[in-house]
Amino acid sequence: MNKKLTIDQLDLRGKKVLVRVDFNVPLNKDGTVRDDTRIRETLPTINKILREGGKPILMSHLGRPKGKPNPEFSLARVAEHLAKMLDKPVRFAKDCIGFEAARGVAELPSGECLLLENLRFHAEEEKNDAMFAQSLAILGDVFVNDAFGSAHRAHASTEGVAHFLPQGAAGYLMMKELDYLNKVLNDPARPFTAILGGAKISGKIEVIQNLMKIVDSLLIGGGMAFAFLKAKGIEIGDSLFEPETLEPAREILKAAESSKVEFLLPIDAVIGDKLEAYAQVKMVPADKIPAGWRGLDIGPQTAKLFRTRILASRKIFWNGPMGVFELTPFAGGTRVVANSLAEVTTGGALTVVGGGDSVAAMEQFGLAKKVSHISTGGGASLEFIEGKELPGVAALTDAP
Repeated sequence: MNKKLTIDQLDLRGKKVLVRVDFNVPLNKDGTVRDDTRIRETLPTINKILREGGKPILMSHLGRPKGKPNPEFSLARVAEHLAKMLDKPVRFAKDCIGFEAARGVAELPSGECLLLENLRFHAEEEKNDAMFAQSLAILGDVFVNDAFGSAHRAHASTEGVAHFLPQGAAGYLMMKELDYLNKVLNDPARPFTAILGGAKISGKIEVIQNLMKIVDSLLIGGGMAFAFLKAKGIEIGDSLFEPETLEPAREILKAAESSKVEFLLPIDAVIGDKLEAYAQVKMVPADKIPAGWRGLDIGPQTAKLFRTRILASRKIFWNGPMGVFELTPFAGGTRVVANSLAEVTTGGALTVVGGGDSVAAMEQFGLAKKVSHISTGGGASLEFIEGKELPGVAALTDAP
């Protein structure tokens, strides 16, 4: 992909800067922001625009309102939270297009920013409707995309709007994400280890296939491991399993046998009789999970094996937890992986964590600042690693 224009190459003074941010943040029951990581990561871009005399007009989605207004998913409380973080007033428009949005932009004074209401209150956003994209574009003079978490979606606010403004540039968060993911793919440091987990293998088949071309070791944990164990003819009890993934899992195992990649599956598991914090818990070999029980974490021997591989690596990409880490009995494997990444980072290894659940685990264990980079976009980071073009990046202006 060609190099793209960055915010540092834009003349921002006096400009209305339409900024796609990713404020799709978790909320508490009272609507307040529970985790402001994604907001915090956009502050350098917003402050840059304010500092240089531009007017930031921020647009984002929140949740899944299914194309119509829903107060539960309003960004109004996010605007209040952002104002506290910036220590500056943040104005809020009750719509992202039309009269309310236009009035908000017209009344926006220098030194303040405007947050538009949830983009997904309009079905046209996810359809990348050209007229909707144009309705967004008329609010700004230039476009900045700082929403890496949505860059893999060809939506009106990520891809469409870039065609109706003279310049589209990457913000600082977008720049940082692309820089670290490019390092993962292109840095010559070896050994290169990838760790994949999470509940399901579906959606990650192409990722696995692409990673097998570039890594030295591929460690598989989480619920997705059971598709591979099943493909090897191992009984997995009541563990999570998608029947339609059996054949792709067989193909991957076959490819692994003929490649130089070390393809590691769990050798033991922590199992429970139900998915609860107070379930009965046992540790068994991975091929000895009885009927009525389900694998809910990698076992201690697997965790030890994975730790050894991680500590011997110079470059690591991790996406997906090793078990149901939110429940204490099944958090051990994910904790070992997280601690191992933090440890190897102190020794100079490049470590990148991509994926919502992996990031949540790092936050839970207090290790988010102990790795090289925490990605704000799970799906986007996976598609980038797959080798796919990200529409939200491709639509930006090519650098001169």
